[in-house]
Amino acid sequence: MKKINLAITGCLGRMGQQLIKSSKFDKNFKLVTLTENRKVKKKIIGIKPGLNNIESFKKANLIIDFTAPKCTLEVLKIAHKLKKRVVIGTTGFTKKEEELIKKYSKKIPILKAGNMSLGINLLMYLTEITSKALGNRFLSKVFEIHHKHKKDHPSGTALMLGKGIADGKGKNLYKLMGKKYLNKKTFPYSKKINFNSLRKGEVVGEHEVKFSSGKEIITLNHEAFDRALYSEGALTAAKWLTNKKPGLYSMRDVLNFK
Repeated sequence: MKKINLAITGCLGRMGQQLIKSSKFDKNFKLVTLTENRKVKKKIIGIKPGLNNIESFKKANLIIDFTAPKCTLEVLKIAHKLKKRVVIGTTGFTKKEEELIKKYSKKIPILKAGNMSLGINLLMYLTEITSKALGNRFLSKVFEIHHKHKKDHPSGTALMLGKGIADGKGKNLYKLMGKKYLNKKTFPYSKKINFNSLRKGEVVGEHEVKFSSGKEIITLNHEAFDRALYSEGALTAAKWLTNKKPGLYSMRDVLNFK
């Protein structure tokens, strides 16, 4: 297989740094471009980071973007002009921004996921089929733990799992969204989906979905110990996307979940 010329945006960020590390050990990729939203004087592994512009992305076959919504949309605009493939790990898009991403995907292949971990995407799939099987006889809730630096809550992954519960019931997540707790030792079930987020230490990520009938509890959970699983998942997604036609794809497509 011919090496994929790779561009990584947000190269100074936590995920940008991890993607650089992981790509060095993956023989399928040749890292050709690094970008930031400001000028960077120092070279990183022999590459001088550029800004997000046409010149920076010319050499790349594919762009991996873990930044912020505004930056991601700037990158997509350029990728659209250059006909480049894009893997998006950014979260927090508005409904209007989501529609814009769909519009770009009609012209270029885009893979977008709130979490690139293969295990988390399996957990979401299991959450959906469990929710569908149990129906309205069981109440559900989502618990997650992340490092103390993470500001948003619930996490994008917790919301993905909430969506899995809602999809299983054939309902819209926003209509089933319950209370959002922060740093509570315990939190209740309700007819809606309640979320509890704990922020402590340097925890990479723990997620748990519980279903209760009042007589029994079913628990699905996932623990992440190494941030590399997210970057490796993104690289797996990038390899998968290299021969795909324009469209908007997800990790579910990569893992072939029906």
